[in-house]
Amino acid sequence: MGKSEEVVLLNYWPSPYGMRAMIALAEKGVQYEYVSVDVVNNKTELLLQMNPVHKKVPVLIHNGSPVCESLVIVQYIDELWAADGKPVFLPSDPYQRAQARFWAHYIDEQIFEFGRKIWIKTGEEVEKGKKELVDSLKLMESQLGDKPYFGGEELGYVDIALVPYYSWFYTYEQFGNISIEAECPKLVEWAKRCMKKESVSKALPDPVKVHDFVVMLRKKFGVDS
Repeated sequence: MGKSEEVVLLNYWPSPYGMRAMIALAEKGVQYEYVSVDVVNNKTELLLQMNPVHKKVPVLIHNGSPVCESLVIVQYIDELWAADGKPVFLPSDPYQRAQARFWAHYIDEQIFEFGRKIWIKTGEEVEKGKKELVDSLKLMESQLGDKPYFGGEELGYVDIALVPYYSWFYTYEQFGNISIEAECPKLVEWAKRCMKKESVSKALPDPVKVHDFVVMLRKKFGVDS
């Protein structure tokens, strides 16, 4: 990769949003420099410079220009590296493309927040989060149907949006006392299918490591003494 094609990804390893960018880059075969930013304890000058609005990861820096927000980044990667022989994430049909964007947006609005209630809240809020999360995952499972992937026969935009949360399932199960596999067996089967792809398995961290990170966060935020 020469000077004409400089790609840098600012990310923090537990971020499901950053995992999306990593999967998309790997699927397209794009080489890039990975820069770790601990957004919990140390938001670097580079991050604040490249994402002054939200001050969050991931940020894709392409030839010095930043692209922010994970779903925007995935679409950017899809459009920019669209050469023959490379996978395409978004469908060519305008209606199917709109549907894919709808479900990715749904994942962003629902899954993270409901999951967060389980590990950061206490009492009734946890129970509420559990129900909301399971209901959302069951809805996604119904959208998957009998297809191998949300994108059909190949990994697509919605798959990339959702599969990073698989690395967080163990955390939700531990703090929520639930079994996602028991509730949504087809969805877990889909996630395991995705994990057979190197692009996914290399992007997703060990679920136990994510759980340990959340234990640290709970102490930091005063949930646990």
